[in-house]
Amino acid sequence: MIDVIVTIALWLIVVALGFLVVRRSKPLFRESGKSGVSEFLHLLPRIAIGVLGSGFIAAALPPDFVGQWLGSSSGIIGIVLAIVAGAATPGGPVVGFAISAAALKGGAGAPQVIAYSTAWALYAFPRLLSYELPIMPARVVWLRVLASLPLPFIAAAAAMLLSKP
Repeated sequence: MIDVIVTIALWLIVVALGFLVVRRSKPLFRESGKSGVSEFLHLLPRIAIGVLGSGFIAAALPPDFVGQWLGSSSGIIGIVLAIVAGAATPGGPVVGFAISAAALKGGAGAPQVIAYSTAWALYAFPRLLSYELPIMPARVVWLRVLASLPLPFIAAAAAMLLSKP
């Protein structure tokens, strides 16, 4: 049900933005619409690959393996492994969140998946090396990484506390 509500809300925002742009300039509306459709068509195959890939990852990973190393009972070891895996994962949201979904389907615990997703979002090293360091001053990049190091642990701990009955 929440999916439907979020989808409707997003479409309402898009329609409202479209009205604002069309009032500003009809040629701008056409140009931005073409640009949006082009970007959508560019991303669609990647989204399909990510969704299909997550299903294959979930099926390929033995539940015993996932449960042992990333399950709720894996504790701090599972959280550390999830953080390292998140930091090492290349790619955008389609890849990162697809792997998170596959891990949950495969028996990973919520705190471990939250630690993985947080580490992936904060310091995916392939992205850091490809984009951040070439664009930003190295000192700022490493300061950001150091400042955010405890956050996946904090997120996992919060998930553990909030999920207790």
